[in-house]
Amino acid sequence: MQEIMQFVSRHPILCIAWVVLLGAVLFTTFKGLTSKVKVITRGEATRLINKEEAVVVDLRQRDDFRKGHIAGAVNLLPAEIKANNVGELDKHKSKPIIVVDGSGMQAQEPASALVNAGFTQVYVLKDGVAGWSGENLPLVRGK
Repeated sequence: MQEIMQFVSRHPILCIAWVVLLGAVLFTTFKGLTSKVKVITRGEATRLINKEEAVVVDLRQRDDFRKGHIAGAVNLLPAEIKANNVGELDKHKSKPIIVVDGSGMQAQEPASALVNAGFTQVYVLKDGVAGWSGENLPLVRGK
């Protein structure tokens, strides 16, 4: 115990950084466990699309969407979801919704907004369209 106290007194910045990092990891883990939005893999997404008629919501800009998107995807911008302007998506509230962005990093907030709008099964695709195309899964061009 004396050695630990000696280490802490000699390296206070390192110890504070460790405590902050531990707190951040615990917070992120707890937030992920309590979130109503689940991050799913490409395999789980494929299963939901094929077996449960999941609807894919692509959050990317229109030009990026036209360059290549998951078949059957609906293109909605995060601002449209935030404004609760989901259009035709509204009729799919009981179906699984898979929210996709370019890299999987900015989809969490729009997905949470869909949950708040009454969608019951909302998922985020891990690694987004980049991960999807990286696995050579099909993309549709145009539209």
